[in-house]
Amino acid sequence: MPNNFNFDFLAAVDRIKNVVKHTPLQYNARLSEKYACEVYLKREDLQLVRSYKLRGAYNMISQIPAAQIKNGIVCASAGNHAQGVAYSCQELKIKGTIFMPEITPKQKISQTTLFGNGWIDIVLVGDTFDDCLAEALRFTAENKMTFVPPFDNYHVIEGQGTVGVEVLEDLPDAEVIIMPIGGGGLASGAGTYFRQTNPQIVLIGVEPEGAPSMDAAFKAGRPIKLDQINRFIDGAAVKSVGLLTYPICREVLDEILLIPEGKVCTTILKLYNEEAIVAEPAGALAVAALDLCAAQIKGKKVVCIVSGGNNDIERMQEIKEKSLLFEGLKHYFIVRFPQRPGALKLFVNEVLGPHDDITRFEFIKKTERESGPALVGIELKSPEDYTSLVARMKDFKFDVIEINQDQTLFEYLV
Repeated sequence: MPNNFNFDFLAAVDRIKNVVKHTPLQYNARLSEKYACEVYLKREDLQLVRSYKLRGAYNMISQIPAAQIKNGIVCASAGNHAQGVAYSCQELKIKGTIFMPEITPKQKISQTTLFGNGWIDIVLVGDTFDDCLAEALRFTAENKMTFVPPFDNYHVIEGQGTVGVEVLEDLPDAEVIIMPIGGGGLASGAGTYFRQTNPQIVLIGVEPEGAPSMDAAFKAGRPIKLDQINRFIDGAAVKSVGLLTYPICREVLDEILLIPEGKVCTTILKLYNEEAIVAEPAGALAVAALDLCAAQIKGKKVVCIVSGGNNDIERMQEIKEKSLLFEGLKHYFIVRFPQRPGALKLFVNEVLGPHDDITRFEFIKKTERESGPALVGIELKSPEDYTSLVARMKDFKFDVIEINQDQTLFEYLV
């Protein structure tokens, strides 16, 4: 049992209880019926800063000695960690400096400013998080301040573990826990508490398919830095997991599942439309994993940790698009129309099925509108309609390139 640090999760609960909300553990009838088990959602999206990150940030910052903290604290984050640190600063009346990449959306900047309530300064620097982090660490050293890491710290891990304490307080006989993994703070902290309290409990960690940093570490036998990651699920997209979190996750987790970004998008939309739950991409990871372990969880009491709800409304169109693409309901083509009268009319009347809808149409070469190729986006009612659509294109002699099958071309044109 990983107990090198002798975590005291109950002391952490007591330490943060006046600041952190005990979030609901809600039974979900729809998911329970679908998967023939009892599904409960741990609603960390209802936390004060709309994510669990406040737990670890406050648990760490509140224990920094006064002599050490007099110059203030620093963190680097464009998301939930920044908001947790900002809220902790205003609660503890500590000056903080938060570094964010220059590309950070205004909504996240304003939310962080709001939670800091005059106790923080925000510095926008660098085009990437790595650039931002390097500048934050340099600033910390130069000004003899204290850096608050997002996950790889004993007190941060301990604070995130309080999620586990609350889950077993509300559902002592939970049998399966599904947790998202980014850097590993939540999975290692809560995972340790679950394992200490009930050695038989099944612990499943979930990562984005495009950012499998913990899975890569498991396979390599140590944390490694991924060259490239898909940052869409930003709350769980890190290039390398922590040196502290890796060995703990290695020991407490039973398995890691990788979830395609498009499937997460479908889950976000279903949670919103069917449950009125606003989950950010990382927050939907655990629920998105249910399909992948349906046989394993049948008849069990299952807890999915909805880790956060900081989802910018401006991202919803992108989320819908990614969901449609993943579900096989949206397809893009380059179509070269035959050079004969009525070709476009023929395409609309004969090639498109009765439920197919053109969602995008533009000529690629603006000077060749009569005979040049066009980018055409088509939304289907059912994935099964795709085969017949392509067959009709060939039957009517339309020269097409299926862009969905070519990632480079897709990113360039769509």
